[in-house]
Amino acid sequence: MDLMEAIRQRRSVRRYQDTPIPGDVRDKLAAYAEQCSRESGLHIQLICNEPAGFGKTFPGAANYLAIVGPRGSDLEEKSGYYGEKLVLFAQQLGLSSCWAKFSGVKRAAAYTLEEGEVYVIGIALGYGEKPETPRKSKSFEDVTKLRGEAPDWFKAGVEAALLAPTAMNQQAFTLELREDGSVKARAKLGPFSKIDLGIVKCHFEIGAGTENFRWAD
Repeated sequence: MDLMEAIRQRRSVRRYQDTPIPGDVRDKLAAYAEQCSRESGLHIQLICNEPAGFGKTFPGAANYLAIVGPRGSDLEEKSGYYGEKLVLFAQQLGLSSCWAKFSGVKRAAAYTLEEGEVYVIGIALGYGEKPETPRKSKSFEDVTKLRGEAPDWFKAGVEAALLAPTAMNQQAFTLELREDGSVKARAKLGPFSKIDLGIVKCHFEIGAGTENFRWAD
């Protein structure tokens, strides 16, 4: 399964089976979490077999990723970007997932905070029972700004971005194709919109191909 297949297949799952994540899958996921932490400066932690983490919010969820990092203006966007990389990697490993944007993980759970760090968001993981039904999506025109005909790579990037999970399915973002070929991604006002922007940028890069464009400042 490549990343675009993972994007198309993945659905949020809120109920989980009482099935432990096998050791080899857990090791791969933990290794990738460490890699993402090194690249981003975040402190992403994989917590397994901790049923108290989400309480009753996600029945059966005993495994999760705690997205933690040092305070900073880009913390939420980085959390969304690298968290979604891990969500898609988990999908490739056969795991279900759900961004825990409105529940949060109990502080008494097993993740740790170093000095200057804050908990940003959690991602439930495991073997799901039933995925959510896909919600209605905005159109290409609703989320883009450009002059003239869009190149194929931009269309493919927007297609992937429109499949990104966002809080309350608000899709509060805009992707602008500039005359120099760069792309400006903007978050509109809305709950968790900066985290969502990071998720959207992750999807757009996968769909468009990073060799075809650069992000505008």
